[in-house]
Amino acid sequence: MNSLRTPGLVVTAAAGLGTLLVAVNVFGMPFDGARSPASTDVAVRVDQVGYLRGETKQAYVMGSSKALAGARFKVVDAEDEDKVVEAGRLGAVTGRWNAKYPSVRTADLSALDTPGTYRIVLTGTAAGRSPAFRIGGARELMTPLVRDNVRFLQAQRDGADVLPGGALPDGALKHGPSHLADEDATVYADPEYDEEGNELLDETLTPTGDRVDVSGGWFDAGDFLKFTGTTSYSVAELLLAQRELPDMKELSAEATHGLDWLDRMWDGDSGTLYAQVGIGAGNDAVRTDHDVWRLPEADDRLDVSPGDPDYTIKHRPVFRANDPGEPITPSLAGRVAAVFALAAQRVADSDPDEAEEWLEKAAAVYDLADTDHDPDEPLVTAFPSAFYPEDSWQDDMEFAGAELALAAEKLGDDRAGDWTADSARWARAYLDSDVKGTLNVADVSALAHVDLATALDGARTNGIAAADLHKDLRRQLDDGVDRAGHDPFGAGAVYDDFDAVPHTFGLVATARLYAKATGDTRYAAFAGQQRGWALGANAWGTSFMIGAGEVYPHCPEHQLANLRGSLDGKGAILRGAVVNGPNAADRLTDLNGFPTMKKCSAGPPEGAWTDFDGKGARYVDDVGAWQTVEPALDFTTTALLAFALT
Repeated sequence: MNSLRTPGLVVTAAAGLGTLLVAVNVFGMPFDGARSPASTDVAVRVDQVGYLRGETKQAYVMGSSKALAGARFKVVDAEDEDKVVEAGRLGAVTGRWNAKYPSVRTADLSALDTPGTYRIVLTGTAAGRSPAFRIGGARELMTPLVRDNVRFLQAQRDGADVLPGGALPDGALKHGPSHLADEDATVYADPEYDEEGNELLDETLTPTGDRVDVSGGWFDAGDFLKFTGTTSYSVAELLLAQRELPDMKELSAEATHGLDWLDRMWDGDSGTLYAQVGIGAGNDAVRTDHDVWRLPEADDRLDVSPGDPDYTIKHRPVFRANDPGEPITPSLAGRVAAVFALAAQRVADSDPDEAEEWLEKAAAVYDLADTDHDPDEPLVTAFPSAFYPEDSWQDDMEFAGAELALAAEKLGDDRAGDWTADSARWARAYLDSDVKGTLNVADVSALAHVDLATALDGARTNGIAAADLHKDLRRQLDDGVDRAGHDPFGAGAVYDDFDAVPHTFGLVATARLYAKATGDTRYAAFAGQQRGWALGANAWGTSFMIGAGEVYPHCPEHQLANLRGSLDGKGAILRGAVVNGPNAADRLTDLNGFPTMKKCSAGPPEGAWTDFDGKGARYVDDVGAWQTVEPALDFTTTALLAFALT
């Protein structure tokens, strides 16, 4: 997926902090400002948001074999530690982590089902305690997380339609209207890059003569680029989450905001889909979004003329996914068509005329998909394509066909059967391919399978029945279960590669989708385990969602948070943003730096996480570490969908 998300530079932020909660290390001493856990001989790791009533609940204790050999644990009330509510022995060794923490064992909390806030305290041969965690119902614990994810999207808004301070919750990160020049943007021919996507080979960009309004939308990540690929993925997840939370007005509003921008990126009159606003890799003559560290509204104040290197920072180029009326790269066409069809479903009951308009847009984009795509050619979802590499597209077409069919069925359109058959054909092609993955921005098969199974309504079409789709969902989950079974902390994703955290939330969402579709709850414990890993029950003892738990990222690579957020622990933070998480250690030898980047005084001291690195993975909470702490749209909406489904 976004393995090379913004190679070399991307944007970052030393996000500010919110009100600090005090956590304690294993000897009862405070964490360093709740920014990182202290390095001690024994450490306790929990889901810092909390565990659901009735689910399997597991914490982890890491230390030496000797220290843990006779260790026991007790669960105490967080406000009255003399009140013991549960006690037990540590479980079997789950594996070795690193030289400092060679032994990892579990603490089973499944019997604890009384709502409240608790800590684990170690006794016997080990001394230590955990951050606080809650026991509660799914709605109680998950709904605030969804609302915080929406807050991140609000902070990412571009254009004139930013939310004024009075419309935002206290502590929200605010900025002014930005990139107003996008209202009259120049369309350019496809830029040519070197093989790695690091350098623009064209001496300068070539205008096509077309101009378009591409204002609004969301910033993609810590930078200010806007991509049709990532936005369509995120809007799809928001619209699916709305099915679960139909009364959450702020969720609906953000889905509409993203949908409005995607509508601008599609020119139905000419049959053109625009793929990207802004450019992130240039040359000496073409300065890019990734060359300057600034607030988004600063771009509108630039005094530049054509020919100036900074011209493309204020007057951002727009690139097309296809020439007018020509085939569209199928991964983009499928995903955008799916979103438009989901939009039709959303208003089918309340406004059938509007729903018909969305359905026709979806059908038009779908019909232009380049389904004769040369497999030896890259799928171009961004410029350069290395920013968001993608191997599969049949899953996107399956997704589009399924959503078109469901929208048509709602509207009484007799094309529903044809689109169902199409979707089944693409599902078969995906299942027969060698590029099958799990839910993330480069693979939407999990979303497609569930809705295609609904559209099939018990039938077998083009060799596909619901059972085949459910089997592939199990394939995706079983791969994660197998990986978790060999990991000391039960991680189902690969944490020494890019995007460990969004892949983890993708597994959570898939497990929940599978259970809703089939009634089979065999992956419920796995889903809770993966959610826990992403929210603190991992070797580093941190939640990878800003504002969730006691220890979370304070210095994300994000320009707005770095320059506008509080660095003293008393102001706004980029609440709700989900970051990449740990990555391969050898990818973190060089950190980004810009003259205008603020030092993140809110972060942990240098080397604070080193003792917890292991298995070839490293985590750094530093404004220059895009590899571990750059938040992104797709990261956050995948988590949001997982929380909504939970």
